Amino acid sequence: MKRVSLFKLTFIILPLLLVACRFTSSESQSIIDWVDFVRWNGVEYNGIQSGILANEKFIDEKIGEVKFRVADHVTNSNYKIKDGDAAFHEKGTDIYSIKGNPELIALKDKTAINGYRIYYAKGTTDYKWYFKDVPIEKVDLIEIYQSYSPSAKKISEIKDKGKIVNFLDILKNSKEDSNFQPNNDHTDSTHYEIVLYTDEPIAYKYTIEFDGANYYWYPWDTSILSNEIGKFIPK
Repeated sequence: MKRVSLFKLTFIILPLLLVACRFTSSESQSIIDWVDFVRWNGVEYNGIQSGILANEKFIDEKIGEVKFRVADHVTNSNYKIKDGDAAFHEKGTDIYSIKGNPELIALKDKTAINGYRIYYAKGTTDYKWYFKDVPIEKVDLIEIYQSYSPSAKKISEIKDKGKIVNFLDILKNSKEDSNFQPNNDHTDSTHYEIVLYTDEPIAYKYTIEFDGANYYWYPWDTSILSNEIGKFIPK
């Protein structure tokens, strides 16, 4: 069966739907799969799946708090979201503006790398955190985390300019293979998060997986990375 990246599907679905509903026997009661959103001051903000706050210095003033978490509480598919609603953040979670970026907001999240989850104003700005959007020449730090645990654990960082260029070249030269199937007969793939820092407030974050033989990732379609990237990833 052809594998489709969940990351890729997120960006296909987000512009079209706020929620996907699996109806039960009652027409008004549904099991709702919420998109990661926050509504504030009449604007719907969607989570940036491939970006994180680069540094807390970019946090500006507190502008409010989450008033209601809809996930696990709302089962009516006709529910109209309101200001202060959030898909997954608890009531009382602080909401912050980001310096120089009125289209972005940040919410405290202890499970997120650097402590905040970032959201962009849907409909007022394009999604601009794909790998093709990275200003490669400005990347001055790369961090590598082992993920799929309660919180991501940093296992390496790359500061040397030559090594940064080498690492980015490996990413750029990955080979698209939408038919690739990882070898998970005996064990699941190991998941890593790579974070590319520039001088921007949002750093770029992508997932790399290793099935024991191949490194692969999802810049859009599934792409195979040179095993040379393994020299940057501690085992």
